[in-house]
Amino acid sequence: MDIVLEESISLLVRWLHIVAGVCWIGSSFYFVALDLSLKRRDGLPEGAGGEAWQVHGGGFYNMVKFLVAPARMPDELAWFKWEAYTTLLSGLALLVIVYYLNAELFLIDRAVLDLAPWQAIALSVAGIAIGWHVYDSLCKSPLGRHDWALGVIGYVLLVAATYGYTRLYGGRGAFIQMGSIIGSVMVLSVFATIIPNQRQVVADLLAGRQPDPALGQAGKTRSVHNNYLTLPVIFLMFSNHYPLVFGTRYNWLIFAIVLAIGPVIRHFFNSRHAGRPSPWWTWSVAAAGILAIVLLSRAGPANVEHAAALPRPSFDDVTQIVTSRCAMCHTTEPAYPGFAMAPKAVLLDEPARIYARHRQIALQAAYSSAMPPGNVSAMTDQERATIAAWIADGAKPF
Repeated sequence: MDIVLEESISLLVRWLHIVAGVCWIGSSFYFVALDLSLKRRDGLPEGAGGEAWQVHGGGFYNMVKFLVAPARMPDELAWFKWEAYTTLLSGLALLVIVYYLNAELFLIDRAVLDLAPWQAIALSVAGIAIGWHVYDSLCKSPLGRHDWALGVIGYVLLVAATYGYTRLYGGRGAFIQMGSIIGSVMVLSVFATIIPNQRQVVADLLAGRQPDPALGQAGKTRSVHNNYLTLPVIFLMFSNHYPLVFGTRYNWLIFAIVLAIGPVIRHFFNSRHAGRPSPWWTWSVAAAGILAIVLLSRAGPANVEHAAALPRPSFDDVTQIVTSRCAMCHTTEPAYPGFAMAPKAVLLDEPARIYARHRQIALQAAYSSAMPPGNVSAMTDQERATIAAWIADGAKPF
């Protein structure tokens, strides 16, 4: 495919994915907050479980929720589903365009495991399918009636999957894969459970039958699951821009902490929406988790530890490493196939340019193993440690 055309498609699909995700997350957060804020009052219609008065944009809104369904179907009914579907379809398209078509760069890390592109892609597709099947089966099992037990088991399975994928792909590929799995599970819950159950309720009403309350409850349960998973998924969406998150040896543990922080933060807001006492302790837990992430990121790869034992390197040593391992892409005329220009216009083909970018080089190639992507130029741990030692010695340009 033409390079410019491929980049343009990637930009447009990414834009669509972000816009659709914002719409879906916004409506999801709103309806969970609305559901929690409903109050029982006298004079509500028959079958109503509560109402909420809201003000927005200069107008007042009276929201009423029926526990199962109204006695009569309204003439117009708004369905909230296309936001979720568009998020999934655009996300899968982006997964193919960015990661599957460039698997050797962004999905595979040969320093971790030397996979063929088709193997990496097959493992990714299988993981998404298995992730949905496991989640759906757990929800439909007797365990699905026990929220805490289901949450703990789900948490353990997600952390284990993250650890496993870091041993298959490395951090970059593992994080995008876990985002794909969790995001797919969330949307498929809408497609396979929430919307079909709502359609069945509508069909029962139109046929004069009494709808089954369990259908609405199952949909609400999946919606609450999505609510608690949203913040970790958003983190995974942008984490690939921060190498100290995915490119260090504790990347899987960092994700485990994020997977705990997200639901804790949502618990605070959900409790407030429900009118319960505000659980301020959640912010202490979140702060402790963030501090732990910073410390784990700071530990970096083993390169940082090895750097202390190295003799003091010179800038010439660093220049030689960067020129041989990075300049194949970061030059005015990249030699790597598919690159028409240096990624992000970063040039590392001259000593002055290398020194000007020494902080970025340290972040990407010494304190993390984010670059080269997929370690395509086979940068060694010794070379990364040399860069780390030069930075620790003050990054002197001589």
